[in-house]
Amino acid sequence: MSLLQDNKEYTEKYVELLTVVWSLSKLFSDSTTPYLYYRAAENIFCKAFNAENLSRSDCTADARLDWVWYWLKTFLYKWWKALEKIAEFNAERNLYAGHESNLDEFIKIIAELRNRRIEFTMSIYWIKEMVYHCVSRGENKFLLHEENMDFIDIPKIHKVSKNRNSVSFTDGLHEYSFNISKSTLFKKFYINPIREFDVSIFEDPFTMLENLFKEHSHLFEKTEDVYDKIVYLPLYSEQWEIHVPERSWLNQWNAWWRERHEDELYIPVPARIHKIYPDFFPEQDAPFNLHLPDWTVLSAKICQENRKALMSNPNKALWKRLLRDVFKKEQWEVVTYEDLEKIWVDSVEVAKKWNDYYINFKDIGTYEDFKNDNEKENNE
Repeated sequence: MSLLQDNKEYTEKYVELLTVVWSLSKLFSDSTTPYLYYRAAENIFCKAFNAENLSRSDCTADARLDWVWYWLKTFLYKWWKALEKIAEFNAERNLYAGHESNLDEFIKIIAELRNRRIEFTMSIYWIKEMVYHCVSRGENKFLLHEENMDFIDIPKIHKVSKNRNSVSFTDGLHEYSFNISKSTLFKKFYINPIREFDVSIFEDPFTMLENLFKEHSHLFEKTEDVYDKIVYLPLYSEQWEIHVPERSWLNQWNAWWRERHEDELYIPVPARIHKIYPDFFPEQDAPFNLHLPDWTVLSAKICQENRKALMSNPNKALWKRLLRDVFKKEQWEVVTYEDLEKIWVDSVEVAKKWNDYYINFKDIGTYEDFKNDNEKENNE
């Protein structure tokens, strides 16, 4: 599938918006190579194709259009190829550190982490196809290129070699390089443009924008926040050490005190959440709509002593997918913190809009940052 070839009307709108934004390049640079901030590229793509903007989420993709997910890459056009960053593994460093002496084993771990992260995104969002959408900038022109995002074919990895601080390899389909000190994986893109356009750059965009603002200032309105409030919840315990409790939370099915269904679990709601945001969640056992990342809507509730648990209703409705499809756990197999590290997730975001709630997974460290920010704010 090629978005640019199959959606010609939207593609023309896309090109038009890119051309307008690129014409303002001298706001930022004197170069004849058009300038494009990556956030602007994401917003333009979503505006033109009516795609959902995911750039602020932690799902690794930038945009979603139906069941196809897009990773947007913007870079300078240097001949016909470019080595570009596709993933960082700082949070997972402890999983591969110390294996550098065996390059084959080292790269296998990196490839598994990369594949697991993609697999996680596909599982939780039910993705059918993943595509790299590349916007390459040359002198007074831009080029649009698309290619599928593929898993790294681990059994076919070969040509593994180290050059100073980087390890390069290929799986026969794509070429990669891993920078050890930066914990960053790069992929080589071979540019075969679907569309190529010339760009005219305004010599004085400042005056043009000033006049435009004066003429249309009455159209500017203050925008409202998308959500009323957002909180973050941990998927791990900090008691004694960072871990996922073996017999509660994500492993509630493994509790001692009574027989549980194999898919039972809950997300903990720390007491500080209720203290700082007392009206965020409904009263105990009051049902509410919980929107999942794949657009599924479930009934959920806050329950247990001190309102400490977020559960779907019935409990196993949501979590069967989480245990089996996302964490890939067999029946009666516990979830560990290492499982969270492998997919670079240890928290969830819960956003409230009116009386509905929206849940999504977040990067490692998100809840810790949220907790620290709230403590700092309350101490000032």
